[in-house]
Amino acid sequence: MSHATSHVFHRHLTQSYPTAVGGDGPYLLDASGKRYLDASGGAAVSCLGHSDPDVIEAIREQVGRLAYAHTSFFTTQVMEDLADFLIERAPAGMSSVYFVSGGSEAVEAALKMARQYAIEIGQPQRRHLIARRQSYHGNTLGALATGGNAWRRRQFEPLLVEVSHVSPCYAYRDQRADETPEAYGERLAQELEAEIQRLGAESVLAFVAEPVVGATMGAVTAVPGYFRRIREICDCYGILLILDEVMCGMGRTGSLFACEQEGVVPDLVTIAKGLGAGYQPIGATLVSERIRDAIAQGSGFFQHGHTYIGHATACAAALAVQRAIESRGLLSQVKRLGDGLQQRLVERFGDHPNVGDIRGRGLFRGLELVAERDTKMPFDPSRKLNAEMKRTAMENGLMCYPMGGTLDGVQGDHILLAPPFILDDTHLDDIVDKLDSTFNAVLGR
Repeated sequence: MSHATSHVFHRHLTQSYPTAVGGDGPYLLDASGKRYLDASGGAAVSCLGHSDPDVIEAIREQVGRLAYAHTSFFTTQVMEDLADFLIERAPAGMSSVYFVSGGSEAVEAALKMARQYAIEIGQPQRRHLIARRQSYHGNTLGALATGGNAWRRRQFEPLLVEVSHVSPCYAYRDQRADETPEAYGERLAQELEAEIQRLGAESVLAFVAEPVVGATMGAVTAVPGYFRRIREICDCYGILLILDEVMCGMGRTGSLFACEQEGVVPDLVTIAKGLGAGYQPIGATLVSERIRDAIAQGSGFFQHGHTYIGHATACAAALAVQRAIESRGLLSQVKRLGDGLQQRLVERFGDHPNVGDIRGRGLFRGLELVAERDTKMPFDPSRKLNAEMKRTAMENGLMCYPMGGTLDGVQGDHILLAPPFILDDTHLDDIVDKLDSTFNAVLGR
C-alpha cells in the first residue's frame, strides 16, 4: 500500500509496503500473489512458519473457551501448563515464569526483578548494570539503555539510565592473531572484572548479555569458555547474570535454551520471539529459585505488571508451538538444517570478495559484508548497503534481515538468517540461490 493513502504510522513513513494476505508454511503471500520465502522468520520469530494447523486450532479452542482474564484476579490453566512445560525443560535452578507480551517487556521485567531482589535481600546499594557494546535488548527505555547499540540509543540518550558497557565477544574482529580463543575470552572476562571493581563490586546489580548476539551483530557466538568465566565472576561478586535469549532462544540455535550450549545457568533468562512463533504476542522472564524465594519470603509481590501478562490466548498459542517443536523432533532438525545451511553458505559465499565472515549456530546464521576481505574494511555507511540488500532480496522473493552498524552502531553491514524450523533441503537451496541473485545484483562477483 502507498504511504500516501495509509493512516498507519508505519516504521518508515515514506516507504510503500506490499500487503501480506496469507501464509503457506515458510512462505508469505502478498496481495498480488507473489510468494516470499521467509529466511529470517520476520525477525527470528516465525519458527513454525505461517500456517501451522495445530497452533491455529489451539488458538481457536482457547478463544472459544476463554480469551483473557486479568492476572490480578485469576490464574488460568493454560498459563499454569505453559509455565510447567518451560520450567521442566529450563536450566537447573529455574523455578517460575513471568509472562509478558514481548521481548522488550521481558527484559524490563528482568531488570526490575533484579533490582527488587537486591532490596529484598538487604542490598539496596546494588544499582549498576553492566552490558556489552553492540548488544540489543529491546526498545523500551530500560532495555534500550541496557543495549549497547549506538545508533538505536543516540537520540534517546537524555532519557536513558546510565549503564556500563564492556567489549562484546567478537572474535572475527577483536581476537588478536597471537591469542587463542580461550585467551581472548579470558581477556574479556578480565575487562568485565575491572569494570566491576571500578564501579564498586558491592554496587553492581547484574551483567546482561545475549548468548548469541542477534540483530546488532548478526549471529555472533562466544568463544569457548567465555560464559563460564562470566558466570564465575558474577558469582564471585554476588552479581546476577541475566541472559537475553529473546532472539536466540526457544530452539533457534538447536537447544531449547541457548545457554545450554554454553554450560551455564543464568539467574534470569528472557525469551519471546520463538516462544509463540508469531501466532500471538508473548514473551517471558524465567526466574531462578533464589530470586523467587527472596521475593516470596520478603514483600511477597513483584512491584511490576502489564495489562496483558499471562494472556490466555497467547499462552495457548505458545504451548501449542512448544509442544509441536518437541513432538516433531524439530530441535534435532534445527541442528541438521543449520549445518546444511552453513555448508551451502560457505560453498557459495566463502570466497566472495565482500563476505568477511559466515557464522552462527543452528538456524541462526550471519554473513558479515566487507569492502575488502584482507583488511576487513567495512563499506562506507553512506552507501546504506544493508537497505539495498533488503530491498533487492524482497524483489527476489526472499525475506532476510540485513542490518548496518555491525562494528560500532555506524560502520559495518551484515545479513542475518533465521528461517523456520520446518524447512527441507530444497528450501535451503532456494535461500542460497535467492541470496546469491541478490548479491550479484547489488555487489556483482
